[in-house]
Amino acid sequence: MEKDQKFLKEVVSMLVGNPKDVKIERTVDDRGVLLTMDVNQEDLGMIIGKEGRNISALRHLIKMVGFQNKSFVNLKLNQPDRPAK
Repeated sequence: MEKDQKFLKEVVSMLVGNPKDVKIERTVDDRGVLLTMDVNQEDLGMIIGKEGRNISALRHLIKMVGFQNKSFVNLKLNQPDRPAK
């Protein structure tokens, strides 16, 4: 497991109620590194945060880890489809 992936998993696991459900997939292409994160549906609100502040902070932190390793890292949060209202 790479440093960026390990860092994100540790931080997110401390925030959520179901840390065993945290899954992070790492892909590398010509544009950089993409970390795709899956969490338990019950924990989505905690990860996103009020007005998206938590996910924004996580993205900022993971980019800083990427800069230390001289790579461009981005974070994507998978969300299950929401039912139509």
